[in-house]
Amino acid sequence: MRTREWVHLVGSLATTAVALGLVWRVAEFGSMTSEGQFFYVDALSAVILLIIAVVGLTASLHSVGYIRHEHRTGALDARQTRQYYLLYHLFIAAMVLVAVVNNMGLLWVSIEATTVVSAFLVAIYHKGEALEATWKYLMICSAGIAFALLGVILLYASSIEKLGASNAVLNWTVLSNAKLSLQPSLVSLAFVFIMVGFGTKVGLAPMHFWLPDAHSEAPSPVSALLSGVLLNCAMLGLIRFGIVAEHTLHGQVIQHLFLGFGIVSVAVAFPFILVQSDFKRMLAFSTVEHMGIIAAALGIGGRLGFFAALLQMVNHSMGKSALFLTAGNVTQKYKTKQMGRVLGVLRVMPWTGPAMLIGALAITGVPPFSLFTSEFSIFVAGFQQGHPVVTSVLIAFVALIFTAMMFHMVRMAFGANGQDRLAVGEISRWSALSPLLPLTFVVVFGLYIPSGLTHLIDHAALILSTGGNL
Repeated sequence: MRTREWVHLVGSLATTAVALGLVWRVAEFGSMTSEGQFFYVDALSAVILLIIAVVGLTASLHSVGYIRHEHRTGALDARQTRQYYLLYHLFIAAMVLVAVVNNMGLLWVSIEATTVVSAFLVAIYHKGEALEATWKYLMICSAGIAFALLGVILLYASSIEKLGASNAVLNWTVLSNAKLSLQPSLVSLAFVFIMVGFGTKVGLAPMHFWLPDAHSEAPSPVSALLSGVLLNCAMLGLIRFGIVAEHTLHGQVIQHLFLGFGIVSVAVAFPFILVQSDFKRMLAFSTVEHMGIIAAALGIGGRLGFFAALLQMVNHSMGKSALFLTAGNVTQKYKTKQMGRVLGVLRVMPWTGPAMLIGALAITGVPPFSLFTSEFSIFVAGFQQGHPVVTSVLIAFVALIFTAMMFHMVRMAFGANGQDRLAVGEISRWSALSPLLPLTFVVVFGLYIPSGLTHLIDHAALILSTGGNL
C-alpha cells in the first residue's frame, strides 16, 4: 500500500512539473508546436495545463489520506485501490492530451477518452448508486459526444473544398487562420452539434443531468477533478471550435448560443441548490452555475469578457476543487452526505471546517476572494459590450445562489450539537491539509494576480479576440 502511494505521488509530481514547465515556456516564449505538428501548446492550452497541474497535484495528495481511510474501513479493497491509482493517472493523461493535441478530431477523441476513464472512477465503489450514476454518465455523455462527432465530421466536410482531403485539414494551426472561410451552412450546423455535444460534457443546462449524480457518487478527489478540470477541458473544445466557426459565420450565432446556454445554466442551478439536501450534489449544481457564468462571459465577448471568462475558469477550479475535497473529509467524518445531519464542522474539524467555510464564501463570489474579481469583471464587460439585460439577470441569479448556498453552509459550519456526537479531529493529515493549496490561490488572487498569470490569460484572451490570428 505504501509503495503504491509513493509511486502515485512521484507520478503526480512529475506530471505537475512537466505541465508547469510547458506553462512557463508558453508564457515566456509564446506558442509551441512539435515536429510533425501533432502537439500544439498555446496560451489557451497553458491555462488548462495550469489548472491540471494545481488541481491534479492537490487531488493526488488528498487521495492518499482519502483512499487509505476507505481501505481501512473496508469501503475499498486492495484491488480497487490499485485500480483507483491506475485510473487516476490515466484520467490526468487524457486531460493533458485534450490541452496539447493539435488535431480537432483527436481533440474529440481525447475528450471521449476522459469519459471512458472517469466512468470507471465514478463506479469504483461498485455500489448500486455509483453504478447507476456511472450508467447515466456514460449514456448522456456518450449521446452528447456523438453529436459532437457529427459536428467534427461536418466541419471536416466544409473544409475539404478549400483545403482538400488531408490529415492536416482539422489541425488547429490550419483552422485558426482568420482568413479561412468555409461553407457557412455546414459550419453553422456543425457548431450547433458541437455546442450540444461538448456542452453536455461541460454540464451546461439542459444537458447537465449526469453531473450531480456522477459528482455525488465519485470519490471526492475524483469529484474535484471532474468539476475543477474535466469540464474546463470540454469548454476548451467548445472555445476552439467556436473560434473556427466565427471565422466563417462572422455574426452573432456563436455569441447567442454561448449566452443562451450560459444564462439557462445559471437559472436552472438556483432552485436545485436551494432545495438540495446532499452536500456533494449541491456543489455539483454550483458547478453547473459556474460553467454557465463562464459560457455567458464567452458570449459577452470583448477583450475584458474573454479575460474574465478565462480567469473565472482558473478561480472556479481552485475554489470548487477545495470544496469537494473538504466535502470528502466531512462525509468520511460524519459518515453521511446529508447536510441536515452535518452540524458544527468548525468545532469538530479544526482544519476542514475553516477551509470549507472559506471555500463556500469564495465560490459564491464574496470579496476579497478571487471569484469576486473575475465575476465582477464579467459584469463590467457585460455592460460595456451592450448586454445590460443579460448581465442584470446574471447578477440577480448569482445573488440568489449566494443566499441559497450560504443558508446550507452556515448551518453546517455553525450548527449546534455536531461536536457532541463526534470526537474532535481530522481523519488524516493528507486530507486535512491538501485543500489549503488551492485555497491559497483563491485568497491570493483575490488580492493580487501575479503579472505572469495576467500576461498568460491576457494572451489567451487575445487569441479569442482575434480568432487565433496571432
